[in-house]
Amino acid sequence: MVPADGISELCISLPGGPPQNVAVMPVRLCWQGVGSGAIVELEPSLSREPDRRHSVHVTRALITAAGREQQSLPLQRLVDRDGVPKTALEIIVEEAVAAGAHEVGIVVRPGDEAAFRAAAGTTPSRLELIPQPEPLGYGNAIRTARRFIDGEAFLHFVGDHLYVSDTDRRCGQQLVAVAETEQCSVSAVQPTRENMLPYFGTIGGRRVPQSRSLYEIDSVLEKPTPTQAEQELIVPGLRAGHYLCFFGMHVLTPVIFELLDSLGDAGNRQLSAALTMLPGRERYLAYEVAGNRYNLGVPYGLLVAQLALGLSGKDRADILSQLVDLLARQPHTT
Repeated sequence: MVPADGISELCISLPGGPPQNVAVMPVRLCWQGVGSGAIVELEPSLSREPDRRHSVHVTRALITAAGREQQSLPLQRLVDRDGVPKTALEIIVEEAVAAGAHEVGIVVRPGDEAAFRAAAGTTPSRLELIPQPEPLGYGNAIRTARRFIDGEAFLHFVGDHLYVSDTDRRCGQQLVAVAETEQCSVSAVQPTRENMLPYFGTIGGRRVPQSRSLYEIDSVLEKPTPTQAEQELIVPGLRAGHYLCFFGMHVLTPVIFELLDSLGDAGNRQLSAALTMLPGRERYLAYEVAGNRYNLGVPYGLLVAQLALGLSGKDRADILSQLVDLLARQPHTT
């Protein structure tokens, strides 16, 4: 015990390496005498609690579209829920703006800036095309946008997914609302069948008490095998054979850039590896979005995404009628 009386300030620095998963920088405790009492101040540290230096208020979004297999998908044209022809990229940008992100950055391959600018539409108040100089992976693509993010929390989308909400609020709006309420990084997830694991990053964790859709994340694996998932990623309460896979959107704090930096050579900077370390630095949650995501890059992905958009919009009855006619015309097989 250190008596507070007569002490104007006493500072104790705890040197040495921090305990694992508790802190990553020295912590300083300050006692300031106030009469016979004391005030105890704990300087901000990077711990499992939210890092209060990074207030989560989302005004920027980042879309990654520089991957070899992603390059053309965002430029494909579909018909949105209102029956209006748009590129997939424009639909994603509108999702970001509706969630409160009026500044949008898109990471592209060098030379693709003009095509993506034309495909993005005119919705955001600021649109920045960010070339990734070398194709060094997903994590490196995010790191390329560090200057655009400028130390703020941000909403991130992959460029080859589209989203359809089950409620009046868009999927991005749901995610941002949770992140701003919880004041921490949040990844959107969706229960996904085991046979789809090769297409998605997957999390392990446990449900937040008294919550139906929030999970504390313990581990992250990128495109795990069914055996890996069964051993490491079981989440109590999910149906057998289902796992919580990424939805293709995240709200992330700038801590993610520090973690990507720590992974060494640029080619080794994978987002899933950085996300695996994130629970050791700050609170990190998963949110089960009320909606569905559609991966444009899987076989028939564009077709399924178009059907999902159409069946959720004003032309649903007409589309169903055309599908019935199409099925009726198919030859019977024995």
